[in-house]
Amino acid sequence: MKVKEGMKKVYRSRISVLLVGFILGVLIPAAIPMVKHSITPGLVTIGGVFVFIMFLLSGIRYIICDNKIYIKVWMFSCGSIEISYISSVKRSYNPLSSPAASLKRLRIDLIGGSIFSYTLISPVREQEFIQELKSLNPNIMINVPDKKGLWRIQDWDI
Repeated sequence: MKVKEGMKKVYRSRISVLLVGFILGVLIPAAIPMVKHSITPGLVTIGGVFVFIMFLLSGIRYIICDNKIYIKVWMFSCGSIEISYISSVKRSYNPLSSPAASLKRLRIDLIGGSIFSYTLISPVREQEFIQELKSLNPNIMINVPDKKGLWRIQDWDI
């Protein structure tokens, strides 16, 4: 994708402490017997799996360019969303598989032109992201409260 500088905005995905904790909660119980019985290849495999998952999660990017949102994981494209097809943006905590490294997500509802009716993403600077979408398509309905509260600890989102 060739673009002039300044015409694209890149937003990385938020990484949830809860999601990382869940991944560790799955991998650590499998690793305990391997530590107890000194099974080095198994420990190396589990460690490699954890590093690979964290590598993938840290590479999720949302790029707004040419009236589209391009979703990428490192250098690989995972699809795009035509901004003119977006009808609304809402808060979601839906745990479905999606290009989002957090459970605090934005649900982007789409009208026509797409096989899917919505997409879940989790940009770090979500208010700035939403303002950018709204500037490109003023017809988007926004329902994303930005509250600070009990579930926000040092800006960590769960």
